[in-house]
Amino acid sequence: MGQHFLNSKKVLNDIISAANIQKDETVLEIGPGTGMLTRELLNAGAKIVAVEKDIRSCDLLKEKFAKEISNGRLTLIHEDILKFDAHTLDSRFRGNDKRYGNDMQKSYAIIANIPYYITGAILEKFLENEPRPNRMVLLTQKEVAERIVAKDGKESILSISVKAFGNPRIIAKVPRGAFTPPPTVDSAILAIDDISNSNFVENKVEISRFFGIVRAGFAHKRKFLIRNLGGMADLNKIKAIWDILYFNEKVRAEDLTLEQWFALSTKIST
Repeated sequence: MGQHFLNSKKVLNDIISAANIQKDETVLEIGPGTGMLTRELLNAGAKIVAVEKDIRSCDLLKEKFAKEISNGRLTLIHEDILKFDAHTLDSRFRGNDKRYGNDMQKSYAIIANIPYYITGAILEKFLENEPRPNRMVLLTQKEVAERIVAKDGKESILSISVKAFGNPRIIAKVPRGAFTPPPTVDSAILAIDDISNSNFVENKVEISRFFGIVRAGFAHKRKFLIRNLGGMADLNKIKAIWDILYFNEKVRAEDLTLEQWFALSTKIST
């Protein structure tokens, strides 16, 4: 299943510390595997919905956490996370909890050691669609985490896609020996805080429209951005926008900040 099971107590402690779990908070765990992280999340006071695709892991977890499943602290679901409907979280733990009011979609977090090969798909699913978590703490490939925070100063579709919804930061690097079996790549703990769609609301840009423009901009990395966006609007309009935003004609997609992408998208969309 592409899963590498975490076996390091230090890394577990780092994840729990970064997660800042509140008592009885709902946490969605993706791919709990052998339950190492699950146990620490429970100890931190979380109520967990754990989604596991591998039936062998599910059988192990049912036995290992029989008490927690029985008393409602843990709900174990045998399903592919990419097919999981996050709206069901409301009925599982929060439907009758008056503390959350009507804005229940902001009241869960995703904390997980995710299969690295579906990192992009997981981020897209839970960031671009409601109900969004209020934050994520993910154990993922170090190179991917560095691309998301744009460590080299160059943005990408992935970094802009994450930053449009939240604030990513790398908590710690994780050695390969912290997993069984050890992965062939280095890992990192990535936190994404303050997740919301507020950037889109404030800039009055539809999510689908924004990402259509971003994807067009990154379509040909070696081309100047103004050329890549030729199909998004009339060329004269694009040139006028360049003048208004003081963009260099030779600017490339990777050179624009998140704020500039929103400014550009707003102008193209009006």
